[in-house]
Amino acid sequence: MVFTSHIFVFYFLPLCLLIYYALPRPAKNLFLTVASYAFYGWWKPWFVSLMMISTVVDFIAARQISAAGASPRRRKLALIASMVTNLGLLGVFKYAGFFQGNVNWLLESFGSTGFNVMEITLPIGISFYTFQTMSYTIDVYQGTAAPVRRFSDFSCFVALFPQLIAGPIVRYNTVAKQLADRRHTLDRFASGVSLFILGFAKKILLANPMGIIADFAFGSDHPGALTAWLGAVAFAFQIYFDFSGYSDMAVGLGRMLGFEFPKNFNAPYQADSITDFWRRWHISLSTFLRDYLYFPLGGNRKGARRTYLNLAIVMLLGGFWHGAYWQFVLWGAYHGALLIGERLIGKKAFYARLPRSIRIAVTFCLVVISWVPFRADNLTEAMQYLGCMFGLLNNGPAAALAGAEILALPSLLMTGICAAFVLFRTQAWDFAAKITWSRILVLLALFGLALGTMCAQSFNPFLYFQF
Repeated sequence: MVFTSHIFVFYFLPLCLLIYYALPRPAKNLFLTVASYAFYGWWKPWFVSLMMISTVVDFIAARQISAAGASPRRRKLALIASMVTNLGLLGVFKYAGFFQGNVNWLLESFGSTGFNVMEITLPIGISFYTFQTMSYTIDVYQGTAAPVRRFSDFSCFVALFPQLIAGPIVRYNTVAKQLADRRHTLDRFASGVSLFILGFAKKILLANPMGIIADFAFGSDHPGALTAWLGAVAFAFQIYFDFSGYSDMAVGLGRMLGFEFPKNFNAPYQADSITDFWRRWHISLSTFLRDYLYFPLGGNRKGARRTYLNLAIVMLLGGFWHGAYWQFVLWGAYHGALLIGERLIGKKAFYARLPRSIRIAVTFCLVVISWVPFRADNLTEAMQYLGCMFGLLNNGPAAALAGAEILALPSLLMTGICAAFVLFRTQAWDFAAKITWSRILVLLALFGLALGTMCAQSFNPFLYFQF
């Protein structure tokens, strides 16, 4: 189930809120767990069993780690069990096909016969909830989190439907006290409704039209340079409004239920360097990789060369986390190289002396280039599209049609509107912080327009479902 569907908006959410607020406090977490499992299993019910496996293993592992008198060996074995289970689930369901395909390629290169590659359905959100449960076990092992007492609280934390499918990645420490006791106020609920509406509007009114433009460009045969650039810019806007909109909806839903989740985006296209971009984009993933991978590898404490190696490893694995394809590895390598380049000159861009507006524009162009392998179906298509952007390939027969569609006034106007929104100083988070009558009128108009558009749209993908 997705947030931008009539089933969720008209049936699931109203019914969930009515029952939740009618129940006594002790029953609220149990109800949220059941509702979240129904939400997650709506598409394929058997996916629920995988989430339950991860939940049970990490709950038991944390109890073993924190048990009175537990030996260092016992604690370490419990942590290993947690890591093997979660990474094993990811390995089987997300990366098995990738490794089998590459082994086949090697075998066939040397004249051998490959074997049949298993077709495995990728469970939605598995990258997010395995990271969350793993972070809990690691925090308990390191002594930075107290083990949860009740299984019902922990299962609620893992399954909580607002952030289950695509984050933000919520660490147990962030919501531990809220799971036990949280305040439900009218102001918090109103702020949550506002943030949900703004995220909903981002997705329906901005991300989806940009996705149509991007599909025209990436689906054409060798588009012209201008068309290719505009298509890549359209995808940059699509993925931002799609993912940040979903994060806004998740945080808004959390507030409706009394939870406060961390902010996941902070105007990333206003960044003036790649280092600054990664402080603003998908913040929950960036901090997760920093705390659980970069710092354990040594961070910047073991000399310059080791720092550069650590950055490269983190970004490569960050790219691979997004998808089991070589183009995601290229995306991670590209960002890793840019971060290392900025680190070489003191955590600033080589264009740091330019006016801020120019720095933002250059950073945006560098990021747009990086989105090409992220959007392309495979590495070959990514390289061909980049060649089109820089005028290295001749136009194909479909290029004129794609160019006419993308350069049409409605497409250019929509792209301009998105550009204006990403440069606004006031973000959705700020707008929802204080509710006034004028803002209520704006929100009602936006929600009505977005709902009408949603019902009329046939194109309503969610990009991060594939991760």
